[in-house]
Amino acid sequence: MNANALPHDPRSLPPEARLLKRGERFLEPDVYVLDVDGRATVVKDYGRYRWTPLSPLARLLVRREARVLDRLRGWRHAPALLGTVGLALGIEFIPGVALGEIALEAGAHVFQQLRGAVAALHAAGITHNDLHPANVLVCGTTPVLIDFTSAMRTPRWLRWLPLVRELRRSDLANVVKMRQRVTGKPPSPCESELLAPPRWVDAIRLGWKRVYRRIKG
Repeated sequence: MNANALPHDPRSLPPEARLLKRGERFLEPDVYVLDVDGRATVVKDYGRYRWTPLSPLARLLVRREARVLDRLRGWRHAPALLGTVGLALGIEFIPGVALGEIALEAGAHVFQQLRGAVAALHAAGITHNDLHPANVLVCGTTPVLIDFTSAMRTPRWLRWLPLVRELRRSDLANVVKMRQRVTGKPPSPCESELLAPPRWVDAIRLGWKRVYRRIKG
């Protein structure tokens, strides 16, 4: 990715850039579309953290996502990695629509593919960990997963740890929830049983809610 195409001012954009999202939350990048070497590129830019104590963390996020996308290179359900420059990550622009905007009649076919794509992702030792309608684009009839910031790669010998199993279960549960929201199709009894969170997850969630209420109060 050409470094000269990126803005030198961390909060300014080139005139030809199209802003998709302004990073406002903690360690959230600015996201914009830019023509880089004649190719439409989505740039996730953490440049506002340059020269701050959070710069190493921002650089780590860029490298982690780049490694995941590099491992998925050539997979049709993920955008191609185009390169990294400092605190910026360049990704292939996917000309699709968000999952929540697809037509009802196309939903069943798309979700069948999405379920298979997530299963293939897990088979490669990767969990997405942030599946929701805005992070799934539909290009034609093909679902493409985007935003691998929270994704995690797990070595084969660790994939059956309870935490890793829970991350896979959570990904699949999110697919079923999205399917129900878009198509109106509820989970089958088998899916409900398979995707129900284990007791230890419910206990952690309940404990966190209690702590959060006390902090907020």
